[in-house]
Amino acid sequence: MSRIGECFEMLASESRKALVVFVTAGDPDLESTKSILDVIDESGADIVELGVPFSDPLADGPVIQASALRSLKSGTTLKKIVALVHEIRKSRDLPIVLMTSYNPIYVYGEKKFVDDALSAGVDGVIIPDLPPEEASEFSSYTDEKGLDMIYLLAPTSTDERVRMVSERSRGFIYYISLTGTTGTRTELADGVCDKVASIKQVTELPVLVGFGISGPDQARDAAKVSDGVIVGSAIVKLIEQNPDPAQREKKLAKFVGSIKQALADLN
Repeated sequence: MSRIGECFEMLASESRKALVVFVTAGDPDLESTKSILDVIDESGADIVELGVPFSDPLADGPVIQASALRSLKSGTTLKKIVALVHEIRKSRDLPIVLMTSYNPIYVYGEKKFVDDALSAGVDGVIIPDLPPEEASEFSSYTDEKGLDMIYLLAPTSTDERVRMVSERSRGFIYYISLTGTTGTRTELADGVCDKVASIKQVTELPVLVGFGISGPDQARDAAKVSDGVIVGSAIVKLIEQNPDPAQREKKLAKFVGSIKQALADLN
């Protein structure tokens, strides 16, 4: 069982909801990313999602697009991110998922990427522009080697697609709470509760809600019907607005801790 599976088993045994925190790797630089992940881990995140910067992303809103450009300008590459995970594994054991467009993996080499990622300590991968219908060759290798391939569902997903993703996902299912791109929102999107409930009727995998989770109240509302939440743009924006490392780490710890507390309040 992967670290992701073990994490959800532990959370279920303690009746807790998962907190997944997204950061763009290399924003503002890879050394800072390692320090940021240390703070996120110590502040209560259960899983970290490392975004791989790409010049032509599929679903990223303006906040994450800007962070990807800053990261690319600092010289970040997929190979450097894999090396960063290897360095993180010397002191951190929380599950690590890479979220990336397919192109960097294609350039890297599919099998070499899977082998190197697993060797470094990556636990799962999310590739928004590689849907399950087109991922059979790649996912057969990830399944063989034990790298969790995590697929996405959306408000527009049909019952047939929900069943397909439920069968092919590993680790958890990422439910996009709204149509459009990532970004902060003032309230949870309409229909999330009903859609997540319908997905959970056909899968035993954890279902996590992402896109638009901007604060404790939204996280609490989303977690009432799901197995946890994914917080991204709000974290990335906080990093952008606080270039001073000490101030940034202090605010990150406070914000992540507030989301963690909101989820704990559900018990």
